[in-house]
Amino acid sequence: MGDERRDRLATVGPRLRELRTRRGLTLADLAERTGINASTLSRLEGGARKPTLEMLLPLAEVYAIPLDELVGAPRTGDPRIHLKPVSRDGMTYIPLSTPGGVQAHKLLIPPRPNVRPELQSHAGFEWLYVLSGRLRLVLGDESTVLKSGEAAEFDTHIPHWLGADGDQPAELLILFGRQGERAHLRARGG
Repeated sequence: MGDERRDRLATVGPRLRELRTRRGLTLADLAERTGINASTLSRLEGGARKPTLEMLLPLAEVYAIPLDELVGAPRTGDPRIHLKPVSRDGMTYIPLSTPGGVQAHKLLIPPRPNVRPELQSHAGFEWLYVLSGRLRLVLGDESTVLKSGEAAEFDTHIPHWLGADGDQPAELLILFGRQGERAHLRARGG
């Protein structure tokens, strides 16, 4: 095996540890989600165990990143980000950036008449821009309707809720940090 490939494989463990800690997961959390023993995951992160495809595939799925990014494979010249939509609470989040730092997503919110807003709060800050439709933003005791071309930003410690206003879907761009990503996109039940 060439030195370059050996060096790249040596970085897999630290990269896995960084991804796990950045997402606030414990080894036990990750073991539950992947079906890989926590001890094996610890040895993998520490470099005492070589990564196999059987280990890397469930890890890439949990972290929602392409396998080549997980192992640090060199770019092939294609700058596109391979989008994998995530559905949660009837909304569809489409990632527009790779994990780390501020996250950009396109968010599609279908109309859901008769749905009572369930306000949530979490650490972080959110910025959004309405691409089409009308968005109802409930922020604390205030309710605001934003139309296409309007933007809003707010501290997510304030209880908030987003929903389509009217009978058309709302489509928006949304930016949030690591805490907001975890609060909005974490998988339920594994």
